[in-house]
Parts: sequence; structure tokens; C-alpha cells
Amino acid sequence: MEAAELRCTAAVEQPLPGGLAPRRRVMRNATVLLGRNELRQPVLRVAGGSGAAAAVLSFVLAGDAVRLFTRFAGEGRAAVRVGPDGAQVLLSDCPPDALRRFLRLLRLKVAAGSREAPRRPRLLERPPPAFSVISPVQERDLLCGPGRRRPGEERGERPAEVPRAERRPPARLSAEQEAVLGAVRSGKSIFFTGSAGEGSRRLLEGTGKSFLLKRIVGSLPPNITYATASTGVAACHIGGTTLHAFAGIGSGKAPLEQCIQLAERPGVRQHWLACHHLIIDEISMVDGKFFDKLEAVARAVRKRDEPFGGIQLIICGDFLQLPPVCKANEETKFCFQAKSWRKCIHINMELTEVRRQTDKTFVSLLSEIRLGRCTEEVTRQLMQTAAHKSERDGILATRLCTHKDDVEITNERRLQHLPGEVHVFEALDSDPMLVKLIDAQCPVGGRVELKLGAQVMLAKNLDVSQGLVNGARGVVVGFESEQKGLPKVRFLCGVTQLIKMEKWVIKGPSGVHLSRQQLPLKLAWAISIHKSQGMSLDCVEISLSRVFESGQAYVALSRARSLAGLRVLDFDPKAVRADPAVLQFYRQLRRHQLPAQDLLHTYSDADEKENWKCN
Repeated sequence: MEAAELRCTAAVEQPLPGGLAPRRRVMRNATVLLGRNELRQPVLRVAGGSGAAAAVLSFVLAGDAVRLFTRFAGEGRAAVRVGPDGAQVLLSDCPPDALRRFLRLLRLKVAAGSREAPRRPRLLERPPPAFSVISPVQERDLLCGPGRRRPGEERGERPAEVPRAERRPPARLSAEQEAVLGAVRSGKSIFFTGSAGEGSRRLLEGTGKSFLLKRIVGSLPPNITYATASTGVAACHIGGTTLHAFAGIGSGKAPLEQCIQLAERPGVRQHWLACHHLIIDEISMVDGKFFDKLEAVARAVRKRDEPFGGIQLIICGDFLQLPPVCKANEETKFCFQAKSWRKCIHINMELTEVRRQTDKTFVSLLSEIRLGRCTEEVTRQLMQTAAHKSERDGILATRLCTHKDDVEITNERRLQHLPGEVHVFEALDSDPMLVKLIDAQCPVGGRVELKLGAQVMLAKNLDVSQGLVNGARGVVVGFESEQKGLPKVRFLCGVTQLIKMEKWVIKGPSGVHLSRQQLPLKLAWAISIHKSQGMSLDCVEISLSRVFESGQAYVALSRARSLAGLRVLDFDPKAVRADPAVLQFYRQLRRHQLPAQDLLHTYSDADEKENWKCN
């Protein structure tokens, strides 16, 4: 029944006669229930307040009068117009996923209920309850789709319509992922990890580690949840900001007192005080000393002695991937080596299901590489890939480079060598004064230059069912003749698509939302290993001769979706290495980790409800 109940802030607006301003009642920590009355009519009930201010309001949802306003549902806000007189219920501070489930159930039940005539109770029949929580979605509710008349359709209206996407069952989490989500909902601070592609679903379903993170973000109240990542691109993938931007203490290398003063600035302090749940993605690249500094700042600014000032931490990443960026004379310190790590993190969990790569041989090879092992068999298999074709249907393999300078030079030269006219596409940014900030967090640049025959890569999911996903490779085969001159791209999946402008929304300083409209394309003759994190590439060419960090070879190799789509040049077994301290950390983690089913049992629905009461 959880879809029929919503806990949030509710504002009820009821119109007054004579054109007066509507009466508005705001209820914080309200409970909004979807049920039925004694006549089996859908009813929306709003209960909130305490003491003399407590109130319970009920509205019968007549199918031809209900209107939903869901444009900002992803931010935890929506409105329901509940009657012909214009009364409406404004919902805010909702966990976005819970809000979507609630709205979906409301749409379906109102549409289904309108087809049933109200049943009047018989004279000697036991009177039905005045209000009962509505039943879950049933098959008959889903029949309210194309081809069925809805109330009001004869007048050209479309009230409470069920969008096509909501008629499909949502993608399911694995048992391990459910355990992680359950622990988060129970209020525990958690670190979850796994190899590249572990814990993710099949690519064509459009799910993965980012999918799990988005489910976590969607299950928490948005006004007190902050999603961050160690890099701008990773932050953009989860709709958040960088950890450094959230913290507001610069590099964190200043003395603690100075960092606290920086965090006490009005805009920054507001975030620290409002934050109840802090999500950090790609934790491997966060320096342990910076983590300790953040923990001390959190306690000082929030004036609370609990670890991290009482903020729940949801941390994700793989310490066997790229380490923190340090100067040549500095010692690398991972976050798990931070003094505050153990007291801040309640649960460490490693996801073990590998679903990005379906080739078992390749999965086994990557598992060895991840742990820094390079057996004779692994060496033989990787050296054999040098003979793989680097071109299919005019689409070349993307070369992964260890240094970003090599990437820029390669892409610029290859584009210049192509004949024909250069087509330039300038981005439309919401704030031209903050271009550098947008550049750091957006996966595409402010200026995209293309030619006929340019090798390109998608930087956003466009149509998962057709294989048009982030990282899909293609070649420009033409430009439309209209004024915009948009490019046509033939992709390796066999689809030729006209690529239109897409929009990215990122969080800037003080929580301001910034946006960029640009083609979701980037030149793909080469890309840096750092920029490739989180991507799955169709065809990859790698030179490992200049690998300089532990985990760098593994990150590069694991970008490929299959061994057949991988070509390794000048392979040297010495390039494969893992940090001994990280290996020891993972051995201890596995030794103490509870099975997923035990975690699922531990963090039950009762724990989840208790957690929401606390918040």
C-alpha cells in the first residue's frame, strides 16, 4: 500500500466566493492518502498539523475534474486540482520516486474509477467504511490506455491520462541493490562498491550503477538531500554537483579554522545545515585528508558532535579504479584510510553481480586485472586483441589515452585532415558568466565542431531500446539542409539518427540550477581514461605504454562492452597493478560483509518508516 501514501509538505488552496484570494493552509510533515469512500469513489485525504492546528481534509476525485501538474515531479513537487471549483493540493518536499508512484496510482485509479458507476449500499447491508486506503494497481486499471474513452474525451479534454511510459513496469533492482536501498532508507551511512559494471543491469534496459544512485536519490526528500561526486562529469550523471562545490572550502588544504570560516559563509552554511543525506559518487578520487577535513567542518558548522555532524552518508565507488590526484611528492591517501572513515560508515557492501559485460571470458579477465593480477593467460588474451579490426562500417575504435593533451591533439588533427566544411554548434548556456563551471560539470563542450566523416560518441541516453546510449559510437554521414544544419549520425548499432539539441541541468553555487543546451556529441577519435569513467564503449583501442597510476589500466579495459570490441596496443604486463592498501581493504570488507538477503531482512519497512519519522 506504500504507493497510496505520501509523506511530504502539503498546501491546500480552496477558492473563496467573490473573487477573493483563495484560502491557503500549509501542513508540514503531512500524510497524503489515496483511498475510497463508502460509494467506492476515489478520495484524496490530507492530514497534518498537531494539537489545535491538526486538520484532516478529504476531496472526492471526480474523473472529469481532476488535473495533475507534474512538470517538477523529478524535484519532488506536484499539484493536484481536485474539483471543478478550482481547489488544489500542492505537494512539495516529496521523495521523487515515491511521488511518481503516488501520481501513477492516482492517475490509474481515477481513470479506472470513472468507468464504474458508484455502488450504493443496500438497505440491510453492513455499512462500508467511510474511508479505506485504495488497492494497488490491478490489470483492469492498466486497461485505461489507447483505444478506451476517458471521461471528458467527448469534449476534447484529457483528464488524469495515464502516460504510456507509466503503463510499463519499472525496472527492478537486484537483491544486492535492494539491500543497499533498504540500508539507505533505514538511515544508515553506507559505502557500496563493486567492479566496473558490477551491480548493473543489461545495458539495453538503461540501468546500472547510475540507475541505483538515481533510485537512491529518488527515495530521499530532495530538500534535505545533496548528490555530489568527485568529478563534474560524474556529478552531472546523477544530477548533482561536485563535492568541492558543495563543501565550499576550496581544496581543503587550508588550516581547519580557515576551512570552517569558509563553510560559515551564508550560502554555504545554509547547505550544510539543510543537508540530512549526502551522496558522494566516484569516492576513489576523493583524498582521505580532504574527507577528514569535511567531517570536522560538518561537526563545527552544524554544531553537532555526531560523526559528520549527523549527516547520513551514501558513498559509492571502486577504490581499485582511479586514485586521488596528488602531486608527485605527496603520498596518496584513500578515503578508507581517513581517520574518520570507520566512525562515519556503518555498512560496507560490495556488489558482486557483473552485468555490463556478458562475455564470461572477458568478465574473468577483468576480475584478474582489477586485482592487479596478470597471468600468462590474461597476457595472451590481451595481446591477441591487437589483431582485432579497428574499423566497422566506417566507424573507428575510440582510442583511450592516459593524458588529456594526447586526446585534444588527436581529435583536432583528425578533424582537420577531413575534407569539407566545418559545421560549428554553439551551446546555449543559462548563465554565460559561469561558463567555466558549466564546462567542468557538463559532458559536452560549449563549442562542438563537426565535419562529414567525423568520428563521434553520444554523451547522453537518447533511445535505450535502440542502443542510442551514452558512449554509443558513430560517424557523421550528413547534415540537414535546414537553417540549423543538424548532423545525421550512423551508429554502430545500425541506427542512423538526426541528432538534435539536448539539455543538461546542473547545480551551481548556492543551489542555483544552471543549464546547457548543446548537441549530445563529442569527437571520439580519442578520449582520456579519466573522462571515460562511467562509460560503456562499443569499440575501444588502448595504448597502455604510458600508464602511470594503479587501477588506470583496469579502468581503460573495463570501458569495453566485450573482448571482441577491444584492441590493446603495445601491451605490457607491468601496466597492470593494484594498490596493496586497497587490496587489503577489500579483503577485510569481504570477510565482514553480510549476505544481501540478511541485509534485506535487517532493514525492513518498519525501519524505513522510523527513519522518515526522525527526519
